Amino acid sequence: MASNRDYDGYNPKRRRLDSSRPSDRFQNGSSTPRAKSSYAATPTREGEKEEDYQQPADEDMLALEREWYGGDELGGHAFGDDTHNPFASYEVSAWEAEQQETSKADKMASRYDARQEQRRKENDAWETNRMLVSGVAQRRDTAADFDDEEATRVHMLVHDLRPPFLDGKTIFTKQLEPVPAVRDYQSDMAVFSRKGSKVVREARQQSERQKQAQQATSMAGTALGNIMGAKDNDEDSALPEPSGENDGKGKKGSGNKFSTHMNKSNGASDFSRTKTLREQREYLPAFAVREELLRVIRENQVTIVIGETGSGKTTQLTQFLYEEGYGRVGMIGCTQPRRVAAMSVAKRVAEEMDVELGTICGYAIRFEDHTSKETVIKYLTEGILLRESLNEPDLDRYSCIIMDEAHERALNTDILLGLFKKILQRRRDLKLIVTSATMNAKRFSDFFGGAPEFTIPGRTFPVDVLFHRSPVEDYVDQAVQQVLSIHVSMDAGDILVFMTGQEDIEITCELVQKRLDALNDAPKLSILPIYSQMPADLQAKIFDRAAPGVRKCIVATNIAETSLTVDGIKYVVDAGYSKMKVYNPKMGMDTLQITPISQANASQRSGRAGRTGPGKAFRLYTEKAFKDELYLQTIPEVQRTNLSNTVLMLKSLGVKDLLDFDFMDPPPQDTISTSMFDLWALGALDNLGELTELGRKMSAFPMDPSLAKLLITAEEYGCTEEMITIVSMLSVPNVFYRPKERQDEADAQREKFWVHESDHLTYLQVYQAWKAHQFSDGWCIKHFLHSKSLRRAKEVREQIVDIIKAQNMAVTSCGMDWDMIRKCICSGYYHQAARYKGSGEYINLRTNLAVQLHPTSALYGGHPPDYVVYHELILTSKVYVSTVTAVDPHWLADLGGVFYSVKEKGYSARHKRIKETEFNRKMEIETQMAEDKRRDEERKKAEEERAVPRGGMGARGNVEGGKKFIVRGAVKKPVAKKRGRPF
Repeated sequence: MASNRDYDGYNPKRRRLDSSRPSDRFQNGSSTPRAKSSYAATPTREGEKEEDYQQPADEDMLALEREWYGGDELGGHAFGDDTHNPFASYEVSAWEAEQQETSKADKMASRYDARQEQRRKENDAWETNRMLVSGVAQRRDTAADFDDEEATRVHMLVHDLRPPFLDGKTIFTKQLEPVPAVRDYQSDMAVFSRKGSKVVREARQQSERQKQAQQATSMAGTALGNIMGAKDNDEDSALPEPSGENDGKGKKGSGNKFSTHMNKSNGASDFSRTKTLREQREYLPAFAVREELLRVIRENQVTIVIGETGSGKTTQLTQFLYEEGYGRVGMIGCTQPRRVAAMSVAKRVAEEMDVELGTICGYAIRFEDHTSKETVIKYLTEGILLRESLNEPDLDRYSCIIMDEAHERALNTDILLGLFKKILQRRRDLKLIVTSATMNAKRFSDFFGGAPEFTIPGRTFPVDVLFHRSPVEDYVDQAVQQVLSIHVSMDAGDILVFMTGQEDIEITCELVQKRLDALNDAPKLSILPIYSQMPADLQAKIFDRAAPGVRKCIVATNIAETSLTVDGIKYVVDAGYSKMKVYNPKMGMDTLQITPISQANASQRSGRAGRTGPGKAFRLYTEKAFKDELYLQTIPEVQRTNLSNTVLMLKSLGVKDLLDFDFMDPPPQDTISTSMFDLWALGALDNLGELTELGRKMSAFPMDPSLAKLLITAEEYGCTEEMITIVSMLSVPNVFYRPKERQDEADAQREKFWVHESDHLTYLQVYQAWKAHQFSDGWCIKHFLHSKSLRRAKEVREQIVDIIKAQNMAVTSCGMDWDMIRKCICSGYYHQAARYKGSGEYINLRTNLAVQLHPTSALYGGHPPDYVVYHELILTSKVYVSTVTAVDPHWLADLGGVFYSVKEKGYSARHKRIKETEFNRKMEIETQMAEDKRRDEERKKAEEERAVPRGGMGARGNVEGGKKFIVRGAVKKPVAKKRGRPF
């Protein structure tokens, strides 16, 4: 793509020399003009003869030469007139003057004729449009041979319709304005975060150049290479899989995505290696305040527990409550914001209690339940607890619930907090414990009406916080310099560097090692990266003890803020940025943006340096930026993410008016409106904003509403078996593996599975091929596929089958009739349809957003279909559509008739306007009928409350001033108060 630079080079509109003023090329004593011009002769125009042109007279040329040689030797040459124009004495011949005038007149006439023609066409088009709109005239097209290709293309008409409950007047939330991702878009840190790191860009470009050079010099796969026997470098394994894994036929649970987190890790701290489990429990700060903590929980229904990471609140609180006897009257639940945390903590607690995991202590995450009838302590994700509240609105099975890591303010955390506020009013016996780090504790206490705060004292040491003197433009380069400065000039102690993501981390590690090697006799440094997508066995290396005389440098994302504690950290380098998922309701997509962190995050990062002793925190931003450019707290996820699934869940829980739901921080109005519109487009909400029967079925599936609708409509199209596979593949991380050093091989293997009409069908083909090879890991390695993701998809598929059977839905197969599958996919994604514009670009039919096919799509590079539907949008350097399927435009009109219709001959804007008016009128009638029905029900309810059986009191008496009255008409008669049934 051409950049938008302004070049100072060649300009085709350069100013020509004017004979009425001195030439610019002869100023400042420049050399005299040559007698012979260096410009080429003007070519003859079409229709004119070359001999018609007359050359200048010889006497004119002689006069010019005399003036050239007749100059004053001392005073220099004096050319032409007083203005020193050398061509002033050159008189234009009468013929040339006539030709110039004629040419000028011809140009003016042609311009006038063009303007007149354009004006005439515009007037004709305007009159035709007015006649068609008014219905006076009808369009008649005459087909010609050259129209055959155009006639085969179907044109869609898009109707901009909205339900009555989204009329722009209804308010769904108290937060009317969107919440910006940064505090000040013009601040230094916000500008630097948008620009990104220069060294990262350079490293990325260098990598791309090396790849292109390698491709250019490689002969493998070419005709000459085949003759010479050139081959690609083969490796034993395409995937970094542990060699001990089985071939997919081992014991149950071996293929779990998170199974590596459940294994014994060699990367344990010195403390955990040298102490028994009981000694480790007794050493934790939470154990020292056990009795006092239990007393506060006993005396209050809600308790806010404040404790730093590593205080033991996650693992010990559940055991304290179990030992106190709360497990005899119900389960003790502990929610976790992440699935990995729920599994690993449950395993740790089971070890400390000396029981088998899944018996007394178990866990439940999405698509996996590792509990039994005897389970008392249950670790589960917040989404699972929300699902359980659908079947048990009061959560009757639980006696205590601990909401752990509530300060992270995940989406489900805020929903649960609002639900618990209602549940606690109905269940006085339920105990709620909210655990948090030091940040946000006061907010939780105020939300629950001044609940007591209990602080678990930590073993923290003082930390010296140092700010940068000036704004840092390239945070990666400055972080590398700071690490090297600490390593070569400061005392022993490990370093923890906070970066934004995987790419920044990898380049930071490479630059530190490269610059360290350039130093003479530099001390040894062990550089260890850690981020969420890294395999668990590699993550555990950060806990390994370094060799004597070697300092550790850990480069991490914000996963190291609260989720893990590493012994020996003395220095913290805080870049001041993190990646935040932000939802754009107008574009309808989530984007990962690099944004400045909050002040609470900065304090949490600095505290990492004071866990085992005094430390120092180096902040790569100024103190002024800390105070003026950073939010006090991180923006809650509920204010910056898509809420379609949340709205569907709340509607299923009986929340009719979202304005009445008690959010700790209400979501923006635009986000709520967009989410409700998407649900209405899918058919989950009716024209009044109420949950439909289809929406009730969709809420039973723990996934995106679009995927849930695919499963439900697949029964109608007879392709449930195939759609379960596709949905399970979309519910797991990417199954295709593409290592940097073998990208071409991986792409070649990927193309073998391509179905050029659909990426969804490509996923189906991958799973069926894997199944045909007995779910072999070796086959996955050969074809550059993530065997763990595929095994996880297999587990998800089994869970979806169970849910479908519980919904009494039939599981059918369509065989090789893949058009039925594509039509079913269209039924779930017709609100995300796009048409081909040209040059590889598509246009979203509803929003007119320009998008492009992602290079990993099976449709990329071939003949582009006219209409596609897509699973999601991806924003990188461009806006890409990912997981795309080609669809017939008639399917869009049939399945998404609310939005689309096929343009037919004679169809005018008047017909379109009539159709939209009829649809709006129909919705208005439905709204009025529903309003009348509601008023009628309220009137009947009021009459029933007034009507009491004659001679009896019943339970409908009104209590006023300690007396009961029977209401008959407008007269209230006192009656004797009888002893009623005790409460």
